[in-house]
This record gives sequence, C-alpha cells and structure tokens, in this order.
Amino acid sequence: MRMSSNIAPNRREFLQSLGQGFGSLALAAMLSAERQPVLAGDAALSPSKGALPQLHHRPRAKRVIQLFMAGAASSIDLFDFKPDLVKHHGEPSNFGEPVEAFQNGLGPWLKPIWDFKPYGKCGKQLAEPVAELGKVADELAFVHNVVGKTGVHSQATLLHTTGFQLPGFPGMGSWCSYGLGSLNDDLPTFVVLPDHRGLASNGTKNWDSAFLPAQHSGTVIYPGNETPIADLYPHKSGSYVNPQSEAATQQLLARINSQHASSRAGDARLESRIRSYELAAKMQLAAPEALDFSQEPEHILKLYGLNNVPAQFEKEINVREETVHFSRKCLAARRLLERGVRFVQIWSGNDNGFPRRNWDSHEDVQRDHGPLAGGMARGASALIQDLKQRGLLDDTIILWTTEFGRMPSSQGGKGRDHNPYCFTNWLCGGGIRGGITYGPSDQWGYKPLNRESPTQVYDIHATMLHLLGIDHTRLSVRHNGIDRRLTDVHGHVIRELIS
Repeated sequence: MRMSSNIAPNRREFLQSLGQGFGSLALAAMLSAERQPVLAGDAALSPSKGALPQLHHRPRAKRVIQLFMAGAASSIDLFDFKPDLVKHHGEPSNFGEPVEAFQNGLGPWLKPIWDFKPYGKCGKQLAEPVAELGKVADELAFVHNVVGKTGVHSQATLLHTTGFQLPGFPGMGSWCSYGLGSLNDDLPTFVVLPDHRGLASNGTKNWDSAFLPAQHSGTVIYPGNETPIADLYPHKSGSYVNPQSEAATQQLLARINSQHASSRAGDARLESRIRSYELAAKMQLAAPEALDFSQEPEHILKLYGLNNVPAQFEKEINVREETVHFSRKCLAARRLLERGVRFVQIWSGNDNGFPRRNWDSHEDVQRDHGPLAGGMARGASALIQDLKQRGLLDDTIILWTTEFGRMPSSQGGKGRDHNPYCFTNWLCGGGIRGGITYGPSDQWGYKPLNRESPTQVYDIHATMLHLLGIDHTRLSVRHNGIDRRLTDVHGHVIRELIS
C-alpha cells in the first residue's frame, strides 16, 4: 500500500506496510530456495530442477500414474467380495445405526452384481468385469477401508486430487512437479488424460497449480483426437506460418521476455508464464512423437486391446468402445512416462449426459459399471504388464481411486447410493507390496471393520510421497500466512503397503 509522504501513517497502514515487507522477504526466500543448486552426494537423492534441493530419503519411485474413476465406483461389486450380501440378498437392510443417504438408497440388501473368482497366487477375489486384472493380481495391494468426508461428488473428488474439499489448492501432480521437477525439458511434468466425453466434477480445478507456480498445472491431452493438445499448432488459416518464421518468432519472444523479466526480478507469475510458453514451443516437436502409436509393435497393441477385445467381453454393450478409449490413454501414459513425464492422471467417466457414462450408478449398476469396468480392467492390466516387462514398474506407482464407494443396500432395485463411509483404493509398483489386502471393511462393505483406525485419503497421499522420497510433512509452501501441504495437517505413511 502506497502512503503519502506528508501524512503520518495510521496504525492500519503501518501494519499493512509491515506485513507486505515480510511477505516480500518470504517470497524472496522461497524463490531463492527454488534456485539453490542440487546438493552434492547421492544421485538418488537429487531431484531434477524441483523446489527440493535434496530428497528427504532414498526414493523407491520416480513417477506416478493415478487412475480416477469419476462418479464413485462400487468396490463391493468389483473388488471387495461380501458373502453376507449374497446370503441376505433381498432382505431389509439394517445398518445397526441411523444412516444418512445421499438419495433414497436404503432399500433391501443387494448382492454383488457379478460373480467373483480368485486370481493369482494371492487368491484375490475379483468380479467378472475386472477379471483382466487377475493377470496382475499378485502385483496389486488393495485397501478396502478408505473413508471420505462427504457424499458430494465435487468435494470428494477434490479431496482425492488436491487433499482439500474446497477449490483453490494444488493438485497432487502439481505438488510432485513442484517438489521433484522435470525429467524432460521438452514435455510437461504433469499430464492429464481426461475422459473423452468431457471433464469430471470440478473440471480443471482437479489439476490446477493454485498458489504454486503456474508451470506445475496439469497439461491436458486427448490421445486419439485430431488435435490431442489444444493450440499446439497454428490454426489452419495460418498457412503463412513456416518452420523458419516460427523459429524466428520464438527467438524474438525469448528476447522480449528476457528484457521484460530483467526489470521485474522475483515475479514468479511472469517466470511461470515464460516457462509455459517455452515448454509449449518444445512440445511441438516432442508431443507428436510421444503420442504416435504407429511405432508400437502389433503385440503391444494386442495387449492393450487396441486391435481386438477378449471374447468374454463382447457380450457386454459398449465394452469394446470403453476398452479402446481407456487403453489408448494407458498406452499414451506409458509412452509419456518413458519420455520423462513424472505424473499422469487418467480419468474414466465424465460429469454429464444420460444414460450415465460415469460410475455414478444410482439407477443400474450393471448397465453403468459393466462397460466402464471392463474397459478399465483391460487397459490397467495391460499397462501394468507393459511397465513390468520394460523394467518401469519397479519405480512407477499406480494408484486406482474413486471419490467414494456405493451402499450395500439397493436403490430402485438395481442401483446403489453414495457411500462415503468406506471404499477401496488399490496400488502397485514403485515399492508397493503386491498380492496383499490391507484394512478390511465390515461384513456389508458399509464401514471399515475397525472403525477406530480407517485409512484416510491423506494416508494414501503420504505413502505415495514417501515412496517418491518426500516426507509429506516437509514439502510445504506458505500461502496466506499458512504452511500448506498436500496432506494438510493429517496423514501417516502406511508401512504395511511398502515392500
């Protein structure tokens, strides 16, 4: 705040001025910390151009893939088999306590929609639509006692993607990008592959960098589209643009940006914008090659189901379509990771349309979950197998999640209501113990069996950061007078999940 030189400042003006001074000092310290050289020593503890000068401990993983099922997938129909629901199917539901349902979803007990069978040496029970995951069952760690805070889609989704229920906080991928930095200067550190039909709840707020520098926001890519990345190339009307003129333009802009920045030292917004534009120019060469599936051999395309679909899935309407869309994103994710992208977020299901093409199965679980689950399982299984055969699974974390679960009671006979009280995540790779189940749910899949020690979303985030070499309590940024971090003031590392 600027004060007149001939008027003595009042108390409020003095405090505001003083506060701005401290804020400037804090900003300068933060920017200085970002520019500190990487400490000498163990190369494994040295991130690449990130805010951390050195990792907090030796990492088990370098990169992350988050698979997000938008709309709330039903774990009790896919991963968490409950014999008591089969035994008491059709009987009036009795939870033993008052239950607040999101809609009118407290009908009779509803047994799992599909049959379950054991898979792998671990004998994990999986439902028919996700049978393809049986091929990698011994790589997966299931957490069946995850709890949420709300049954509202938008808030619950933000909790998983940003660690907070309100908008305005950085996405998990943004935190990883900020802390660890880039492994490839020609591609974004954080890439988002949305559902081909549109965005889920909150839209771009799920991967925004918020108060972190803008270059850490997720870059949206639609594999398979004619223009997978918006504005990557000149518009068709710009026929006068050629490689020589483009190069000259980039050089001119670089000089102008440098001159502009030299008179505004410490302006993080300007620096971030310049970096974003520079990255966009580099992506014009790197991105098309990364998304070119014509280089993939036939056996890889077959693995992902991009040239055929297993016979047992063809009886399900739209399974082939869902397989192609989800597998395309999984294959793109593998190619991006190979080229240095650190964090890839893959979405299944969008927030619009009817009949539903997301996981929010209020009316008919079989109609909604069947195609989506079949496509997801084929793509995810192929991705895990592909990463493993290339030696990338050992240092890549895969997290499967959804905003909350669905009730063991029925809604309208064939649907299920929201259940924020208990649901499933699964993880694999990157230091995760495979072939295990941690944290059981109760006999109905309604709440954690041990209600005193559920798994919080913060615990999943803390564990992932730990595997990346980061102490979740020490990666923070001061914003509006508060030291903000992905896990807020919560979270603990789930040691039982770590190999």
